[in-house]
Amino acid sequence: MGFLALGTPLEWAEAKKNADQVRQWGIEQLLAIWRRAKGKERDALLWGDEVEYLVVAFDDEHRKVKLSLRQADILAALAEDEALRKQGGCVPHLQAINGHADAIPVFHPEFGRFMLEATPGKPWGIGFKDLLDVERNMKWRRAMAKEHMDAHEYPITLTTFPRLGTADEFIAPYYPLSGDKLRSQFLPDEVANPHIRFPTLAANIRARRGRKVEINVPVFKDVNTLTPFKDPTVNYDLHKWPEDEDVRNGAAKDDHIYMDAMAFGMGSCCLQITFQAKNITEGRKLYDQLSPLGPIMLALTAATPIYKGFLADTDVRWNQISRAVDDRTKEELGEAPLEHDRWRVPKSRYASNSTYISQDPRLRKEYMDPDLVVDRDLKEHLMDGGMDDLLATHFAHLFIRDPLVIFGEDLQELDRNKTDHFENLQSTNWQHMRFKPPPPDKDTGWRVEFRPMEIQITDFENAAFSIFIVLVTRAILSFDLNFYIPIPLTTANMETAHARDAVLSQKFHFRKDPLPPRPVKTNGTSTGSSTPARQPSRPPTPTGPVEDEHTLMTVDEIINGQAVQSGFPGLIPLVESYLNSMNVDVETRCELARYLGLIQKRASGQLWTGAKWIRHFVREHDEYQYDSVVSEGINYDLIKAVEGITQNEGKGQFGSEMLRSGSTTKPRGSACG
Repeated sequence: MGFLALGTPLEWAEAKKNADQVRQWGIEQLLAIWRRAKGKERDALLWGDEVEYLVVAFDDEHRKVKLSLRQADILAALAEDEALRKQGGCVPHLQAINGHADAIPVFHPEFGRFMLEATPGKPWGIGFKDLLDVERNMKWRRAMAKEHMDAHEYPITLTTFPRLGTADEFIAPYYPLSGDKLRSQFLPDEVANPHIRFPTLAANIRARRGRKVEINVPVFKDVNTLTPFKDPTVNYDLHKWPEDEDVRNGAAKDDHIYMDAMAFGMGSCCLQITFQAKNITEGRKLYDQLSPLGPIMLALTAATPIYKGFLADTDVRWNQISRAVDDRTKEELGEAPLEHDRWRVPKSRYASNSTYISQDPRLRKEYMDPDLVVDRDLKEHLMDGGMDDLLATHFAHLFIRDPLVIFGEDLQELDRNKTDHFENLQSTNWQHMRFKPPPPDKDTGWRVEFRPMEIQITDFENAAFSIFIVLVTRAILSFDLNFYIPIPLTTANMETAHARDAVLSQKFHFRKDPLPPRPVKTNGTSTGSSTPARQPSRPPTPTGPVEDEHTLMTVDEIINGQAVQSGFPGLIPLVESYLNSMNVDVETRCELARYLGLIQKRASGQLWTGAKWIRHFVREHDEYQYDSVVSEGINYDLIKAVEGITQNEGKGQFGSEMLRSGSTTKPRGSACG
């Protein structure tokens, strides 16, 4: 969550009148950034992680657990801690970065008043020793947050609170259903951060759309689940707001869990990784090459099998957030003829990527999205300003959206040394990858944000997935790997990742051979090196049918490799080859093997995903009636178990299925014990 500006927000009717001005000024600010920073160079990769927490409050006497709405109080306690102030401060407006290895972590507000976000105090570097500090730093963040909470509160890293939006009191303090911003049947406005940006964002999404957001998640059909399942929490007799007509017009679908507010999506937690590239060329390559990995990592980190007190027949959060911020009108959705809007828009503003941006000769036109919608006037303006076609297309696609939160004070004069208008649109395009230009007021480079992963229960898991994706980026750049597939296949893969236990039950479109052509000796034989060879700076443009370049693979095959000659080598073996090429010392290699082992075993099924473990916990609970209902008692015991797993990491009563198996992954030829 970036800096939260203050001002007088425009309601949607006024914001709509000023949308074109904000778009035009945003493009001018983008061009100013482009001219200043297109030649910017950095010496080495820097990266950072973002961990988001739900703050829960336990009532052990009554076996209940609620979401605590004390975000502001906790952040205030952190800010006022004199000892933390002396170490550099741990909230953004107090933070003072120094060269100390243990720069104090930084805490940020999030959309939900029950959420916190924490980041390391300074970016991580390229060194392997930095990788080994990640888990310790994550544990430090959680401990620091807990120290500034009430005794009965705890920061958990679940994607969603299982009973958010139920009829019982699921928040503390309690607020009755009310509020003209969300206008929800299930949530009071008070669940959202009160900073004016957030309620305005929610209200303007609803107003632009012309109805409330519509979130329908397939219910998990257990043996006693009614068929058809009709969400029993839906009230069809409300007449407080015009949008109460939605459910009478069919918004709540049979056999689905129905939700109606932005907070059901943006109240979710995730694990995000941001990479700073050495220059724009490297950043554009990482953006493209990481994009096809997004759905794979979404499935591998699956952790969201419950919504609104019901087991869902999906395992991940992505589509629910997508629908929670979907501001498309009926015309843009194709439900009505185009009359007032400019085009049909195939995706929500929270969606999988629709562009590739690297000037890589291996990027074929057949990989591009044939349904891409672009504002051609803005694209032409960007190209007239010197931007190349690919990048101009990318930003002109993002700018088909309307700005949702406009402050009246920002419309007085264009300041090309700021990025407020550009970020207004850039930051509300929540795609699974984000390409981030350097801010004008900081010594920061071109960055790429990897956004699909679900948050994990333990700091060890979150560290493992962070470290893995960092090592994958190193292998991509070192071996010039090529993961290009057509964008529509990545879009399809994102849907596939939602399936229950997709990591084991589904196959994903993936490129067969990511390696560049191997060098050949004069006698026509390969060099035979076990490490992928480094190639010339400009690889050849591929030829032949695109359909021959990719096939369907399991997550296990993508992560661990195919056990056939000339099969896909696997991301873990590619990372191991990279580590071999770097001559990493034995101690560091053994520590990294702990993290890579988790990834390897999650992909193979030796270890469960968080979603599988949560679903199993519910279905084995004594109170469960095999009717898909997650009761207050089950929820309490589940969150208590999560707290215990966080502290014991599978060594206690719960969680071993996710974290521990009978064997230990070791690097090839290593002396790890």
